[in-house]
Amino acid sequence: MNRLSVVDRQDRVAGAVVGSAVGDALGAPFEFGPAGVYAARFPDSVGTMCGGGGWDPGEATDDTQMAVLVAESLLERDGLDLPDMFGRFRRWAQGGPKDIGLQTEDVLTSGDPWDLAAALHFQVNGRAAGNGSLMRAAAPAVYFARAGRVATMDAGRRIAWEGTAVFHELIRVALDGGDPLAAVPGALNRVHEDHRERWATVLAPGWHPDAATEFNGAVWPCLGTALWALRTTRTYENALAAAVDVGGDTDTVAAVTGGLAGAVYGFEAIPSRWTEPLHVPLPGYGDRVLRTPDLLALARRLDSAPPGAIPTDIRKS
Repeated sequence: MNRLSVVDRQDRVAGAVVGSAVGDALGAPFEFGPAGVYAARFPDSVGTMCGGGGWDPGEATDDTQMAVLVAESLLERDGLDLPDMFGRFRRWAQGGPKDIGLQTEDVLTSGDPWDLAAALHFQVNGRAAGNGSLMRAAAPAVYFARAGRVATMDAGRRIAWEGTAVFHELIRVALDGGDPLAAVPGALNRVHEDHRERWATVLAPGWHPDAATEFNGAVWPCLGTALWALRTTRTYENALAAAVDVGGDTDTVAAVTGGLAGAVYGFEAIPSRWTEPLHVPLPGYGDRVLRTPDLLALARRLDSAPPGAIPTDIRKS
């Protein structure tokens, strides 16, 4: 996307972190709605943080709340400390969030240790491909981006496997001023061969959300829809509108789209009517509520902190 090469890195970093939160809050009132839900609510194409479905205008959901906890764990623990991250998630879940994914809730409230809870959940329920892995990925994508492709994809894989690894790489390329759409083939080359074909299908240039074989609460169509929205629009605002208009899991799909589009277009491209009411409550952490200036400060810290070491058990050649 050469037309946007003048956007500087700091603006892109801010765009990725705040852009993901904005997408989350914008899409939340429309969750599980039909296709065309955004255009029906805003026929003049000027969308606002309207609230609804239990959410106040501009209120971010579990998507951004958990992303903030990931960011703060990375910064305070100087890198990936999965037991610490899990502990923060568990405290958050016990704080009574308005919304929490079914799989996430089962894992966090099972009482099982951090390194067994997800595997035991999968053994019982056979479910492990929700898009929750992507909804909180913008923060670690920024944190690890300066470490290069191998490190950032390995970090994503360590956190939540291949979809997050691909998303990390696309964010890294965008933060460097490159075109994330052109970076897809290179990212796919580093996806495990057992999963590569499935990812190649949904990330292909001609793929459309109508071709999805799963609900977009699954990781594959969620990321595929985000890339489709980016590919078929020319502004941050239009990319978000396209993502929400797909319907379904609108908050997470828009959060993923917002993180990617924010990294491409930068913070200054995000409408102030969306950033001004944005707020992120943190259940389980007292009365903490982060607003846009707090997220901007968090983004700067993520970009400037030396990325911590990635555990050697997941590094690939």
